[in-house]
Amino acid sequence: MKEYQAVVVKLTKHARDDEDTLSDLLNERSRGGWEPALMSQDEQRLTILFQRSALAEG
Repeated sequence: MKEYQAVVVKLTKHARDDEDTLSDLLNERSRGGWEPALMSQDEQRLTILFQRSALAEG
């Protein structure tokens, strides 16, 4: 079974700031075992759907 997490990043129009924000987000989620599964972007925001294997409970 998998679990999912959606993250919406508001873009600032400052490429360097946006790159740093995105790098920090990807590194943070990667350390938690999350992998990007889907990305969508428009002029104002970037939506990233992360996934990871969920441990079965019970």
